[in-house]
Amino acid sequence: MRANSTRRALLGALVAGGVGATALSPAADLLSSFAPPAGRAWRSTRGETPETVASPHGEATVTYDEWGVPHVAADTEPAAYFAVGYVQAADRFFEMDLVRRRMDGRLAAAVGERAVDTDRFHAQMDFRGAAAASETALAGSRTETLIEAYTDGVNAAREAGPDPLEFALAGYGAGEWTPIDTLLVGTQIAWGLTGSFEALRRDVLRERLDSADYRRLYGEPFDHGAPIVREATGDGRREAESRGRLRGVDPAFVDALAEHEPPPAWGSNHWAVAGEHTRSGSPMLAYDPHLTLMAPPVWYEQRITVANADVDVRGATLPGIPFVVVGENRHGAWGFTNTGADVVDHYTYETDGEEYRYGDDWLEFETETRTIGVADGEDREVEVRKTVHGALVDREVDGESRRIGVAWTGMSGTRESAAIYEFSRTRGADDYLGALRKMDVPTQNALYVDDEEVHYQVAGRIPIRRIDGEVVRGDRVFDGSAAEAEWAGFEPFGQSDWSAGGFIPVEETPGVSDADYVATANQRPVDDPAFPVGQGYASGFRGARIYERLDERIAGGGAVDREFMVALQNDTVDLRARALVPAILDARDRMDRSLDPYLEELSDWEYRMDRESTAALVFARFYEAFRAATWSDDFERLGLDEGWWPQEWPLVTLPADDPFFDGDRAAVVAEAMAEAVDEIEAEGWESYGDYNRTTIDHPFGGQVPALNYPRYPTDGTDATVFNVHDGAGAGSSWRQVSSIGGESLSVVPGGQSGVYGSDHYADQLRLWADGEHKPMTFEAPDDGRVLEFRGREE
Repeated sequence: MRANSTRRALLGALVAGGVGATALSPAADLLSSFAPPAGRAWRSTRGETPETVASPHGEATVTYDEWGVPHVAADTEPAAYFAVGYVQAADRFFEMDLVRRRMDGRLAAAVGERAVDTDRFHAQMDFRGAAAASETALAGSRTETLIEAYTDGVNAAREAGPDPLEFALAGYGAGEWTPIDTLLVGTQIAWGLTGSFEALRRDVLRERLDSADYRRLYGEPFDHGAPIVREATGDGRREAESRGRLRGVDPAFVDALAEHEPPPAWGSNHWAVAGEHTRSGSPMLAYDPHLTLMAPPVWYEQRITVANADVDVRGATLPGIPFVVVGENRHGAWGFTNTGADVVDHYTYETDGEEYRYGDDWLEFETETRTIGVADGEDREVEVRKTVHGALVDREVDGESRRIGVAWTGMSGTRESAAIYEFSRTRGADDYLGALRKMDVPTQNALYVDDEEVHYQVAGRIPIRRIDGEVVRGDRVFDGSAAEAEWAGFEPFGQSDWSAGGFIPVEETPGVSDADYVATANQRPVDDPAFPVGQGYASGFRGARIYERLDERIAGGGAVDREFMVALQNDTVDLRARALVPAILDARDRMDRSLDPYLEELSDWEYRMDRESTAALVFARFYEAFRAATWSDDFERLGLDEGWWPQEWPLVTLPADDPFFDGDRAAVVAEAMAEAVDEIEAEGWESYGDYNRTTIDHPFGGQVPALNYPRYPTDGTDATVFNVHDGAGAGSSWRQVSSIGGESLSVVPGGQSGVYGSDHYADQLRLWADGEHKPMTFEAPDDGRVLEFRGREE
């Protein structure tokens, strides 16, 4: 069936504005097709899975627990992963299809004109070429075999039908799943966690800001005193003056590219405590990655038991990925937070038509013409160009074509799928670290615990840039024509030699074994200015708070137990408030007396961003007004909008007489408080929960509100351990507390199933919003719904 353009616009709204960010008005006849229970679109919803399924890979059993989590059991791994593919597709196939289309530059073929620019970017970056290089890197491996079995399972579910509801709403059908599609999902994860055009911003900021202002707002490491490894390991910064020429890189060009960056507010927490400090005597781990909150959730929980491989693993994966990415097996538990490492470089070139200068030579761009299919519209052609460094991305800005070369570690053949598969088979730290060496992308803070130890390690390939033999940072634009800062051994869209000297050896990245306790929250790994890793570290408020709580508990002789780990995961103290509320109260003589009731709320507040708190509401709205009052005028004069403002740490720690306050912070504070109270009273809010609610929507939620999750008041900010960003558009996308040898816990912000009407569509949302968990056990229920996979010949 060929859909009309109105249907296409539904999904196109997701591309243009993000989840739930659409204000389109479908025609009345289209709305009638959505109206439950009689609407024709609802009749396309996928119902319960059958009781038996034929499998070419052998017998398996899936038992669903009370939360809809599949417990997959088989004698062989291919049989198990065929079943995994089937149940993932039954629950989440539309989500899987959306990701592969986006990464492959084929979204417009389903949703129409609004996805053309997105498709153009993804085609020029050639993420499919990167996935194909990874397929070559995995050729002949056990991982390849199991991805193929998983693919067979996905297609078996797809062929069994019917298509998920969303395909009927959008009016297009799903195509066959392939192993490349699974690797595209992995590429999406890697780009989502490491993709960045921040270096372009940095060079523009260097040009436009006074050098002293640039250094204190962007160039100095935050002095929070709570890096992941809390020991100084070096002295002195290896940095050389940039020789790169911007060649057309300006704010308009950067803003055009930034539309295809991951959201800047993502983060994560995890920490682990050694057995000598726990009540049970065994190590414990708590973990909550912060990603987009969406319906259905980013994560999918599963358990896989393989008798002949001695595998029993449970945890979360991304739909489209066969293997448990984060979780635990019978021997240990693991999780990852983003390192913030700089693994993207940008190059400008001298060009002449279809040639670019490289050293003393003029080379032709490697060029391929691709067609972007556009549903209900005219197809487009896009030129996909590459250089010796990687992709060439261009944009039309003010009637002029701008180009930038992009090198990214994920453009090469990478083996993260093999690493993730091997985590399920680990028997201890040595096995885990062996698997971790294959995790080429994304760069992550890897934390592992077992009965014996706690181990932290920065994982992933981190480039070393050199100019005239001197190691330099990557937060600048390099001169590609002069061959500046190339990564030795890197082969874009091919197979890189990671040992050729162009990347930091894994054994030299920050790490610690046998730690008493260690915590990561996207802050810098070490206090070592010589370590040329990142430009995207978090401000450190969450990391500092986690260490504060752990230090108090353990230094005070208290034993850590599951209740403490859960309480810390639910901690809502905002260290920004601890720093700024005294300044607010000191400035009260600058404020109108009508603000006194709100100031009184702040005066005896403990800085907890709790839903029932009026003080939390006041601070949340004050902070946004204070931020705007501090930066907006100065950056507008520079021709830069909010996307260019500094992180929280400089704002919170600027001296009271700083020029960005015009020498008078108290006046800025008073202005921000008045603005915050005006907003609160105009909206009729009384407590933080009136403002901070679980706004977690489906891509079609603007047109079909029934698909959205319910709105619940909740706690936290993007700077608290219990992490929910304003409007709940991002936050803790999975919570896990692993007790080695004891009962573990988990929860997702929604439910296992993406099938509207399922009992498991949103059954965990209230638990998640309230900071509660459900058991994450290694026992399949005796009374759960069972799906049998019966072996058959090919």
